[in-house]
Amino acid sequence: MLAPDPCADQQMEPPALNRQTPVSTSADESWTLIIRPVSGWFDINLAELWSYRDLVTLFVRRDFVATYKQTILGPLWYLIQPLLTTLVFTVIFGKIAGIPTDGQPPILFYMSGIIAWRYFSDCLVKTSGIFASHAHIFGKVYFPRLTVPISVVISNLLSFAIQIALFSGFLIYFILAGATVHPTPALLLFPLLVIQMAALGLGCGIIASSLTTRYRDLTYLIGFGIQLWMYATPIVYPASQVPKDWQWLILLNPMAPVIESFRHAFLGTATVNPAGMAISVMTTIIILLAGIVMFSRVEKSVMDII
Repeated sequence: MLAPDPCADQQMEPPALNRQTPVSTSADESWTLIIRPVSGWFDINLAELWSYRDLVTLFVRRDFVATYKQTILGPLWYLIQPLLTTLVFTVIFGKIAGIPTDGQPPILFYMSGIIAWRYFSDCLVKTSGIFASHAHIFGKVYFPRLTVPISVVISNLLSFAIQIALFSGFLIYFILAGATVHPTPALLLFPLLVIQMAALGLGCGIIASSLTTRYRDLTYLIGFGIQLWMYATPIVYPASQVPKDWQWLILLNPMAPVIESFRHAFLGTATVNPAGMAISVMTTIIILLAGIVMFSRVEKSVMDII
């Protein structure tokens, strides 16, 4: 019978770890991504947003394709909606109410206001529920949260471009038919108007999204507020029909000068108030900066609230 080896236990025991030896790292080691908590009131990393541009592209494609994915008419709804709304406005406000359109064809007058307002309102509404609608993504993986509302603004821009093409077709038709339509050189500033509408819709939307995460009942006021805002904007009526005692309301509404400038660029009749346009631009910048500040502060604890 073999005797047990007295050294067997010692051989099977693993070597002891030296806990006093610190783990050294290479001085040449570089990190591809450093995630830090949001510390400042205005903490936005533009370089990081740019590095996630591929993710923005994926979000844009998802939003644009999924909107009318399981519908019969599909993308035709991008054309049908402004056409039907223009027809209703022409009958109700043009024929029945008899509201003047500054000598412009009612179809062009109403469609120009509807298309511009729809782009702004879509950006506002779709970004106002970002945290609630993307909670399942925000809670699983890190990426700059601001990429989601930016992608919404860009995807709405694609539908806006389709509707502008539709409006341009009607505009060319009425010009050839001899209507008093005269596009102006202000048409060159049209991209700036689009940027302002996008910035204003983004700013208002992320402010609403930041507030509705904590106060859910505000979601019911957004749709109602947008309807009131629309009728306070010269969409179904020209700004020239607003009494002088109420012209100050036009100056307080940042979308009113945008709509008037849009019509002046394409139709050539609306009057543009430089002071009102300057106030509108400053208001847009303030709203956008305030929205970014609120969004960056709320995104730190939003998952705990939702």
